[in-house]
Amino acid sequence: MELLPDDLKAQLPPLLSQEAEDEATVYARYFLPGTERNWYVMEGEPQDGDFLFFGFVTITNEFDHFLLSELQNVHGLDGQAVELDLKFASGKLTDVVPAPDL
Repeated sequence: MELLPDDLKAQLPPLLSQEAEDEATVYARYFLPGTERNWYVMEGEPQDGDFLFFGFVTITNEFDHFLLSELQNVHGLDGQAVELDLKFASGKLTDVVPAPDL
């Protein structure tokens, strides 16, 4: 499965472009099947032959940058790979990202 299809790449706003927004839009969700690991993508742009994303990462419950190559190299205990959630509907952050358990 292609993790960054052209239509998603074209849709993503550049890094820092939503900084002044009251609430950012989330455009995609990556997940590792069978785990609680999710990456919610808010922005992204090409960087040094890779693609740099910014979004919310559930494993750390923080906003962070992450690379496409990092997602491609993450594997679960049974060898499963990160997938793009094809059923994910973009929307405002609080509407599409579950509140973290603190």
